[in-house]
Amino acid sequence: MATFALIHGGGGSAWDWHLLEPELRRRGHDVVAVDLPVEDENAGLLDYADTVVEAVGDRRELVVVAHSWGGFVGPLVCARTPADLLVLVTAMIPVPGEPPSEWWANTGFEKVELDTVELFLHDVPKEVAKELLTKERRQTDKAANEPWPLGAWPDVPTRFLLCRDDRFFTADFMRRVVRDRLGITPDEIDGGHAPMLARPKELADRLEGYLTGRS
Repeated sequence: MATFALIHGGGGSAWDWHLLEPELRRRGHDVVAVDLPVEDENAGLLDYADTVVEAVGDRRELVVVAHSWGGFVGPLVCARTPADLLVLVTAMIPVPGEPPSEWWANTGFEKVELDTVELFLHDVPKEVAKELLTKERRQTDKAANEPWPLGAWPDVPTRFLLCRDDRFFTADFMRRVVRDRLGITPDEIDGGHAPMLARPKELADRLEGYLTGRS
């Protein structure tokens, strides 16, 4: 049995994982999903990571899963507590000293002009997308503007799961970023930017597959 620590993206919450969590538990795994302190004006990146580490406690066989903006947090968690695997799900990949606010220009990200649902949630069931929009949280600037504090990527096996139909972090863009920043070839799944809400069973299969060697 593994413990999956699930890290949400910018402005999100633990609720973002509520469909994936039972899928993982049905497979016999433990799950930890927390609200990062994104609304706290005094919380920085290490505070975000500590929130996850404290929730994980002394659990082991840890798989850290980071989505979107959570890519800045996942590696920090792995540097602060023993982890067997880090999985980045259509996530931002930081480099040492890079503030999240500068990631966009540094990677050559090009913004797509679509509304929130069409951009992020186009393949999410309508009732789920509607509820998600009621749970969005304002993210303060401190964590976004401070340099990523690690001097190097943590010594933990890392996989990247790219979403082929993502309209925000498009497939071609992310293939390049993953190659340039991690030096690996990403794995790929169908669907848009929120696979944990659009296809939780398939995402759970992929995550478990990393443990069994089926992916």
